[in-house]
Amino acid sequence: MSNSCEFSSLGLPEALLTAVSDMGFTSPTPIQAQSIPFMLEGNDILGEAQTGTGKTAAFGLPALAGIDPRQRASQMLVLAPTRELAIQVSTALEEFAVNMKGLRVTTLYGGQPYAPQLRDLERGAQVVVATPGRLMDHIRRGSLQLDSIQCCVLDEADEMLNMGFLEDIEWILEHLPEQTQMALFSATMPNQIRRIAERFLKDPKHVKIAADKAQKANITQKAWKVSGLNKLTALERLAETLDYDAMIVFVRTRNDTMELANHLNNLGFKAAALNGDMSQQQREHTVSQLHKGKISILIATDVVARGLDVPRISHVLNYDLPMDSESYVHRIGRTGRAGRSGTAILFARPRELRQLRFYERQTASTIEMMELPTAEELGKHRTAKLSVELAECVSGTNLDEMQKVISTMVEENEMTVEQLAAALLFQRQRTKPLAPQPDPKPRFERDRGDRNDRGDRPDRGERRERGPRRANVEFDTFRLEVGREHGTQVKDIVGAIANELSLDSGLIGQIRLQDAHTLVQLPKDMPAETMAKLKKVNVRNRPLEAERTSEVIPPRPPRREGGRDGGGFRGQREGGQRRDGGGFRGQREGGQRDGGQRREGGFRGQRDGGGQRDGGQRREGGFRGERRDSAPRGDRRPRRDDNFGNQ
Repeated sequence: MSNSCEFSSLGLPEALLTAVSDMGFTSPTPIQAQSIPFMLEGNDILGEAQTGTGKTAAFGLPALAGIDPRQRASQMLVLAPTRELAIQVSTALEEFAVNMKGLRVTTLYGGQPYAPQLRDLERGAQVVVATPGRLMDHIRRGSLQLDSIQCCVLDEADEMLNMGFLEDIEWILEHLPEQTQMALFSATMPNQIRRIAERFLKDPKHVKIAADKAQKANITQKAWKVSGLNKLTALERLAETLDYDAMIVFVRTRNDTMELANHLNNLGFKAAALNGDMSQQQREHTVSQLHKGKISILIATDVVARGLDVPRISHVLNYDLPMDSESYVHRIGRTGRAGRSGTAILFARPRELRQLRFYERQTASTIEMMELPTAEELGKHRTAKLSVELAECVSGTNLDEMQKVISTMVEENEMTVEQLAAALLFQRQRTKPLAPQPDPKPRFERDRGDRNDRGDRPDRGERRERGPRRANVEFDTFRLEVGREHGTQVKDIVGAIANELSLDSGLIGQIRLQDAHTLVQLPKDMPAETMAKLKKVNVRNRPLEAERTSEVIPPRPPRREGGRDGGGFRGQREGGQRRDGGGFRGQREGGQRDGGQRREGGFRGQRDGGGQRDGGQRREGGFRGERRDSAPRGDRRPRRDDNFGNQ
C-alpha cells in the first residue's frame, strides 16, 4: 500500500493508482514526481531527463487521467521517433489504463498494413501513439481527426530531430487545436528543440532532472582494448563465458547484424539480428522471442534498438563504438532499467580509447579496462560446464542401456572404461577444445620482443625485406570456394584460417583472390582433422570447402628498375626520365631549377601558357595535374593486387 500512498499524493485517479500498485512501482521517480502534478494542473511541460528515468509514466499517467473513455474520439496523441519506441509506449499506456473500461490505445507506424490501423481509428481509439510519417499519412487522408486532441506528447524529441523529423513535427503540431496541452520530453535540449518549445508550448514548466549517479551506478561499464585477439573471437569468448540472461550486441551496419547472428548461431548460441531492412512483422517477432527467452543474444543497430525495454537484458556489448556520446547513453540504457543492475562492455581499438573519456563525462561514471578470459581460463570454463552437464545427465537419466553398450565395447576392444570415456570426451570436445590453443601475443609484443634484446633487429635505415616468416615451411596450394564476388577480402581469409584453426599467420603463404574462388598456400603437413575442420570454416557466410589443387599461384611481379615507360621513380636524382623524357619532381641533374626544363616546360605552380619561372616552361603552359604528354592510365604500373604474400 505504500506505493499507492506515495503516488496518491500526486493526485492521480484511483483507477490509475491501482494499476501502478499492481505493476509493482514502489515510488515515483524524480521526473514523475515533478511532472505529474504540473500536468494534472493543465500546464505545458518541457521535460529534460535521461533515458530510463520513467518518462513514459511521467506523461502517461496524468494524460490518461484527463481522458473520458465514453467519448469515442482521439483525445491523447504521443509522437515517438521509432516503431519500437511507439510500441513500447503503447504497451505501457495499456498497462496504466487496464482499469479504465472502454479505453482503447492504437499504434500507428510504417511497415504495417493500413487496415488494422483504420479499423482502430474508426472504433474511436482515445489514445494514439504514432511515428511522424505514418501519422501524417492518416491526417492527410482524413482517417484521423485532431480536433478533439486534449494532450499531445513529443517523446524523445532530440532523437526525432536527429532523424530529420523537424519539419514533420512542426507540420503536425500546426494541425493541433490551440487549447491542446503540450508535453515535450527529451534527453537533451538542442537549440532547435528549444525553438519548437518556444513556438508551440504555452508558458511551460521546465522539469530538468540531473543525471542520477546512484542510478548510473547500476550499470557497470567496462572496456576491452582490441589487441592480440580480433573482435569476433572476443565476442565468441564473452558469449561463452559471461553470466548473462540476455545480451544486446550493437554494430554499425545492417549487414553486420546478419553476419554476426549467423556466425553465433553456427557456434550453438541462440542469436538473432534486428535491423531496419527487416519487415515490421519480423522485428516484432524477434523482440517477442527475446522476451520469451528463445533468443539470448540480439545483434542490433542503433535505430531499431532505441526504446527497447526487455527486463532480461543484463548485458550490452558495443562491438562497434557509436557515432556520438548520446548514442552510447541510449545503448547502455537498454540494461539496468527500473532499478535493475546491468553491465555495458565496449570494444575499443587503440585509436578509439580517447573516446572513452567522452562517454565517462556523458554518463558521470567510470569505464574500467578489462581483460578477456585467456585460452587457459576458457578451457577451465568449458571443463567445468561439461562436468556439470555430465553430472546432471547421470543423476537425471536412466543410463542402464548405455552402460551395457560400454561393457560390450570394453570387452570386444580390450579397452578400459577410462580409455573409452577419454575417447568419448575427445570426440565431444572437437569443436570446442577443453584445452584451446594459447592466445596469440599482441602484435607489439610479437614483433618487438624484449626491448633490451636488439641483436636480431636490423640497424636503423637498413631495409627489411618482406619474405616468408618460416623459411623451412613447405606449402601446398589449396582452393577455397569464396572469392571477390562474395565480398571476400584477404583479411577475411587470414582471420578465418588463423582463428578457426588456431594456425599462426606465419604458416599462411601467399593468397590470390579470384572472382569465384581463392588460392592460398598452407603447410603440407597439416593433420587430417585440421583439413576436415578447414572445410567447414565459413567466410562471408560461405563454407570454404578447401581442397588441394595443382593450380599455381603466380609470383608477384618484380618492381621495375627504371620507372614508368623507362623513366625513374619519384625522387630519382641522376638523369632519370619519366614519360617522354620528362624529369621527375625533385630531379637534379639534367633538370635544374633555374633555367632547366620539366616535361617540356616549367615547374609546378606555373599556369598561363607561356608564362615562365626563371626561364623554364611547364608542359607547354598546362596546369598542374594535366597529363598531355603522359602515358594513359592503363600503362602505369598496376596497383598491388589482392595477393597476400607471406604476411
